[in-house]
Amino acid sequence: MSITANWSYPTAIRFGAGRIAEIADACAVAGIKKPLLITDRGLAEMAITTKTLDLLEAAGLGRAIFADVDPNPNEKNAEAGVAAYKAGGHDGVIAFGGGSGLDLGKLVAFLAGQTRPLWDFEDIGDWWTRADADAIAPIVAVPTTAGTGSEVGRASVITNSETQEKKIIFHPKFLPAVVICDPELTVGMPNFITAGTGLDAFAHCVEAFCSPHYHPMSQGMALEGMRLVKEYLPRAYADGNDIEARAHMMSAAAMGATAFQKGLGAIHALSHPIGAMHHTHHGTTNAVCMPAVLQFNKPAITGVITDAANYLGIDGGFDGFCAYVDELNASLGIPKTLSELGVKDPDIDRIVAGALADPSTGGNPVKMTKENTKALLLACL
Repeated sequence: MSITANWSYPTAIRFGAGRIAEIADACAVAGIKKPLLITDRGLAEMAITTKTLDLLEAAGLGRAIFADVDPNPNEKNAEAGVAAYKAGGHDGVIAFGGGSGLDLGKLVAFLAGQTRPLWDFEDIGDWWTRADADAIAPIVAVPTTAGTGSEVGRASVITNSETQEKKIIFHPKFLPAVVICDPELTVGMPNFITAGTGLDAFAHCVEAFCSPHYHPMSQGMALEGMRLVKEYLPRAYADGNDIEARAHMMSAAAMGATAFQKGLGAIHALSHPIGAMHHTHHGTTNAVCMPAVLQFNKPAITGVITDAANYLGIDGGFDGFCAYVDELNASLGIPKTLSELGVKDPDIDRIVAGALADPSTGGNPVKMTKENTKALLLACL
């Protein structure tokens, strides 16, 4: 292992129940006077969204919303969002919602001032330097789920609707200027979203902890993030009004997304093309793939997973940890296989090609090849 790395960590976070009341002040700190709130269609008419718009309007910041956002946002959503941003004369974005609203909101703020096409900024090499950094609009992020952690991320995951591929668009200024983490906004989440998003956070922590790259700060954060999920996701699932559990899960989500600066792996490498082609929920897809990926990586991760099991109070080392993951999935209603999740007649070769092209592959502890990745996918099906 080379003890050499480049590090950066997240932004200003206002954490706590009721702190959505500070949305106008967060905009002022970010230098936003005419924000466009971007969220997904499902959230557009919900009380948490209308309340936020009321707060903005009362503060003289207008009442503008864009909600033409698909569950797996794509370049068409981005084009429409940029058009709405420009037409409204906005000077910043409030990215509001789960992963889809957060990712699309950040992307609109990024693209609105650029002259090059979207795919010129894919996370390949130094392509991010193609952007005019001074033209990127400020962002305030408000998560309404506890999973993706996109509120503390420097990238957006966007589906190419023509090729059905998920692409990562990266720039350091994707990082929001201010984040409001208000667990009260997650109280209304249905159980299957609580489970899927919570296990997304868990997958981030597990993969970051197992990544072979050197980043001890992320290592510690990933381990504690796993503990928070273990203790509080079952509580949030059992009682959606448990505000303490909701708060700790919001912390775990932000921790997981921060930790995966250390790297992700085969769970996400598989989940991205599967989600793009079969429109499955991302976090739930991660959860379905996790048991097989743990076994796939066993030769390289037995020691670190045993360390994690000891910290988490799980007996049995690596095998005990795997048994715990199976039990957790079952208790949260997660399907055992991708077929049960709705992945029917998959194009196996295409999914494998997508997995091998995904940036997450580089963080997997075991080198992924066409042959072993195909075997791994079949194990998940």
